[in-house]
Amino acid sequence: MDAEKSSSKNSLRFYEIPILGASRRRGQNLDDIATQPSVFDDPVTLEVYRPPLEYENAHRFDPNARISSSVLLQRVVRKIDVRIMIWACLMVFALSLDRSNVSQANTDNFLRDLHMTTDDYNLGNTLYRFSFLFAELPSQLISKRVGPDVWIPAQITLWSAVSLSQYWLSGRASFLATRFLIGTLEGGFIPDIVLYLSYFYTKTELPIRMAWFFVSSNYLTLLVSAFLATGILSIQDPNHPEGWRYLFLIEGAITVCVGVGSFFMMPPGPTQTKAWFRPKGWFTEREEVIMVNRVLRDDPGKSSMHNREGLTLRMIMDALADWRLWPLYLLGLVHMIPVGPPQLYLTLSLRHLGFDTIQSNLLTIPSIIIGLLALLTASYLSEVINSRVISCLLLQIWALPLLIALYTFNTETSQWTYYAVVTLITGFPFVHPIQVAWTSRNSGGVRTRTISASVYNMFVNAGAIIYANIYQASDAPLYKYGNRALIGICAMNIVLYVLTFLFYQTVNRRRQDKWDAMTEKEQRTYIETTSDEGNRRLDFRFAY
Repeated sequence: MDAEKSSSKNSLRFYEIPILGASRRRGQNLDDIATQPSVFDDPVTLEVYRPPLEYENAHRFDPNARISSSVLLQRVVRKIDVRIMIWACLMVFALSLDRSNVSQANTDNFLRDLHMTTDDYNLGNTLYRFSFLFAELPSQLISKRVGPDVWIPAQITLWSAVSLSQYWLSGRASFLATRFLIGTLEGGFIPDIVLYLSYFYTKTELPIRMAWFFVSSNYLTLLVSAFLATGILSIQDPNHPEGWRYLFLIEGAITVCVGVGSFFMMPPGPTQTKAWFRPKGWFTEREEVIMVNRVLRDDPGKSSMHNREGLTLRMIMDALADWRLWPLYLLGLVHMIPVGPPQLYLTLSLRHLGFDTIQSNLLTIPSIIIGLLALLTASYLSEVINSRVISCLLLQIWALPLLIALYTFNTETSQWTYYAVVTLITGFPFVHPIQVAWTSRNSGGVRTRTISASVYNMFVNAGAIIYANIYQASDAPLYKYGNRALIGICAMNIVLYVLTFLFYQTVNRRRQDKWDAMTEKEQRTYIETTSDEGNRRLDFRFAY
């Protein structure tokens, strides 16, 4: 049985367990009130979890506020989707556009023109990932201090300027330098966005939004950029045949515009949408009350810090020492390794198979469409069956037989057979958004969530550094040794997901046993007096 379905024989609720649907008063229909029951309904726990005055939305908190209609609630959520989520998707579109253009440049003899080898390309990707990794936590700390509405637009504008400057690349040194700078400036962007979106969405809404967020990031961007690259690279100037330079120039200019526009399109929070260029704001007072109270009823811990309050060294160390999140960090490290190298080398593999520049770019489109559908399927499945482990296992189960088939190929294998298998591998179910939301959900508070989002992403990028170096030039073109390693890692990952399930199930069961052994008076005393915070609380239950 999943964590959220656990129940107590006593009357006190677990504040991290969402009680979906509507609360019911005598004489009213179930749909009359769409207010989620929470700790704010109990006079004792209300005072324990009451938002402090320093919380930026405290003036809109009202424990007696009720959402009188589920239709009204849906209308507010849709308004948030339009005002906040769509622009967030556009920002991550900008991230992926500047990420993917190097892969597309490879189809236009990029490495040959700069007198580089695939090992140089691997080194560039490694430098990018290392700088991205080490910038994660500092970026998150800056964002928490100045606000994501300031830091995220600055990030986009700066990395876009560097991406645009790749028009003037002259060789290996300049390539490596721009890879390092772009990685440094992009580092922390994803956890910054996750934290920002958590101000507006509940725990059950965030995974689906993250799925669409990564649809924009990993699939729509690749789809659009494949056509865009095809168009740009097909326009060759006889005097300047290096069309990839214009690819960097045009796509960099597009993302600079997104970065500048983000300064005007990102309000600090639900009750801070008014500005000199937006005097009336985006939401009415009633809508602000609904937004604030529904998010806090879902997770009271979200009011524990101001959105421009920095973290102390003690807070950082406490969050890093939270061993209960370590299994998720380990999964972040290894889950993408089995499919990473085939994805990274897709365009190069297509060129080696004899396809030209235009064909290679267009032939990546089927894997993008398959991956998009697989991502949405896995994300919705995680909420429908209420299981993160099963949904995330889909990637490993998908990849294992395909990697085994890839390992059996030889030089006599048809290029279309090879293409079909590689397309299916790179069209894997992208479970990263599920695991991002899973980590956020199990953090149990703003300060831990701020750090855990960065640490999780650091492990993901460490995994990317590993898989960027699995395929070596000496193992080309079939990469037998590399594919054998991928098969072993994929099998190992299946075991790790099962162990993670057992870990969280055991922690929850032990806490449940302790809670059930307490009287109702002891439970109330614990809630009122405990110094435990976030996921350390005895009444917290982990999702799995």
